[in-house]
Amino acid sequence: MSQTAKKTARIKLFERAASRATETDRHVGSRIRERRIMLGLSQQQMADMIGVTYQQAHKYERGINRISAGRLYEISQVLRVPVAYFFEDLGEDNDNGPLDERQRMCLELARNFAQIPNQRHQDALSQLARALASK
Repeated sequence: MSQTAKKTARIKLFERAASRATETDRHVGSRIRERRIMLGLSQQQMADMIGVTYQQAHKYERGINRISAGRLYEISQVLRVPVAYFFEDLGEDNDNGPLDERQRMCLELARNFAQIPNQRHQDALSQLARALASK
């Protein structure tokens, strides 16, 4: 096979793969990423838990690779949500672009709060947040 033919075959393969990912795949991937961050998991940690490579987990989250039903079920178990969670708000005119600074801050706050081992410290922080919000 000539170099030109090989290059053409690679381009066709890439185009075919790119056309497979849909807006639904990107939405599901976005929801996976959002939930993973809420739980304070890295992509590598999630990948290890579902038995795929870091690169594959990254492609799932970006909506580049489609996720089989079985794999989506596994992901839902690891992220402790029902499968339907990944489809919530699908088809609505929500801005699914990158997170703004406030959204990032809220996700980081939730992740850090969940990692506080002391229940009394969690309660105190919660009370502080309520007090600051009421002012």
